[in-house]
Amino acid sequence: APAAAMPATPAAARAAQAAAAAADLPALRDAIAAFDGSALRDTATNLVFADGAPDNRLMLIGEAPGAEEDRLGRPFVGQSGQLLDRMFASIGLRREEGGFYITNILPWRPPGNRTPTDAEINLFLPFVMRHIALARPRHLVLLGGVSAKTLLRAKDGITRLRGRWHRVAVEGLGEVPALATLHPAYLLRTPAAKRDAWTDLLLLRRTLDAEPHES
Repeated sequence: APAAAMPATPAAARAAQAAAAAADLPALRDAIAAFDGSALRDTATNLVFADGAPDNRLMLIGEAPGAEEDRLGRPFVGQSGQLLDRMFASIGLRREEGGFYITNILPWRPPGNRTPTDAEINLFLPFVMRHIALARPRHLVLLGGVSAKTLLRAKDGITRLRGRWHRVAVEGLGEVPALATLHPAYLLRTPAAKRDAWTDLLLLRRTLDAEPHES
């Protein structure tokens, strides 16, 4: 029924409205900071919006900020972020040189680093989709199960989704190619999985190399 597509709560409706009204990335950041529809804002220290070069052709999307990210207000700066930077540097993509742009599904740290709830994910999803639309990447990398399952609208877990290109429909951009891969936090807990992550990185590098370079 058509009603199923409507926002489920007044907060979700306000999130969708605020996201759609943001004309650029600074406005989107301000809209997220001002949005009071989630209790996460009350328990977190800092808004974690994004990092890296926003005009990049490559956008990475993770799950949620952790303790270090919450403290510093930047995504992926803790242990998993350091691993991520080493991984992407190994294929020539360095954050400090504008190699990629990175954000999360949630802009606020969940208490105790717990997994985001479906309600929290759905509430902030309009902001994520608007973020992609404004950043205009040519490729997405979805880091971990929360990001991949949310943006691909998939029931499969990350181990089934990873290692191949999917597509994410984004308003104003059409379908953006999206590579699902393992979250670096998972790789810290499961070092044997780094082999799969490396395979994914090589696929990303080959795809980027096959594209014509823009002048």
